[in-house]
Amino acid sequence: MADDKKHDGELLQLVTFSIDDEEFGVNILKVQEIIRTMEITKVPRAPAFVEGVINLRGMVIPIIDLRRRFNLSPKVHDKNTRIIDCEINNILVGFVVDAVSEVLRIPAKTVEAPPPVVSGIGADYISGVAQLQDHILIMLDLDKLLSTDDLEKLGLLQQ
Repeated sequence: MADDKKHDGELLQLVTFSIDDEEFGVNILKVQEIIRTMEITKVPRAPAFVEGVINLRGMVIPIIDLRRRFNLSPKVHDKNTRIIDCEINNILVGFVVDAVSEVLRIPAKTVEAPPPVVSGIGADYISGVAQLQDHILIMLDLDKLLSTDDLEKLGLLQQ
């Protein structure tokens, strides 16, 4: 995040969640809702990180497993697993996370550009890092999490 875009009093409102032992945050304005896991229908020949699709109130929503997207080992869904429905490029997509933590407000000035060391996780979609009292929060840019090519493979982009 560029320093010239930060205002001293500006607060960022984030939905925070965990994957493995890391905590991530996304802008709350991108989040439509957070739901418990439900039956996910597998999609043949979908990319490995696509868990499948769900029917949510008559809408078919693709479900992305963020563990697989970040090349982490799979985990069986448990009572804490959640699906975060987000809008990406005007498309509703669900992301499976290990657990949702909280809605957090942090000063924009505490967010720094991601250090070069995070390039292994997928620095393309890391928009910044924030040092909180006892840990670091990795902020994701959802618009970069799925490339145009990924969206086309999923049949989500009109050609």
